[in-house]
Amino acid sequence: MDWTALSVSLRLAGLTCLLLLPLGLWLGRTLALSQFRGKPLCEALVALPLVMPPTVLGFYMMEAFGVEAPFGSAWQSLTGSGLNFTFTGILIASLVANLPFAVQPIQRAFETIPPNLREAAWCSGLSPLRTLLRIELPLVWPGLISALALTFAHTLGEFGVILMVGGAIDGETRTLAIAIYDRVQAFDESGAAVMSAMLLLVSFLTIGVVYGLAGRRRWRRA
Repeated sequence: MDWTALSVSLRLAGLTCLLLLPLGLWLGRTLALSQFRGKPLCEALVALPLVMPPTVLGFYMMEAFGVEAPFGSAWQSLTGSGLNFTFTGILIASLVANLPFAVQPIQRAFETIPPNLREAAWCSGLSPLRTLLRIELPLVWPGLISALALTFAHTLGEFGVILMVGGAIDGETRTLAIAIYDRVQAFDESGAAVMSAMLLLVSFLTIGVVYGLAGRRRWRRA
């Protein structure tokens, strides 16, 4: 069992969820409540990682992170280090690849809130911020939980994007999914089976705990 690779995977998944959830909340709510001319284009851009082959997305991310690209060059000027084959690089790539998993469940949850409910809250004297915190967030809680679970589970199993951007540097960019691939390439099927079972177990427990908490919260509210 490659515990180092598991540690990298868990750290990557945890940070991806931590950084994407606030962005997904803001973007999902904006897309759900706003009507503007470029909305279909924005929704298409958010959903694009769902239909792009992971290796293609990883290739474009790798090119964008290069020192000759504007983004990669600016990053190196600010930090003194590049992004390709680093944990920071695969984290940024993970944020892009998982954006639809964080945004779409939250957007669908906000779309189910009747507009007159917000208007009633405003007429009762609640500010837009208090309406969000006291009315909207409790109603969209299942969407938030779904976004969290999908993002975490998908990050654990992400392979193509991470391999293209980060390679397989032990302790830095070598996730458990890449470690499984390496074991298969080395004809170590028993080792690959053990790590696959561990990845399956961690993913299942994570989703089970998250949905269990969501169900418990709904039961208390009821």
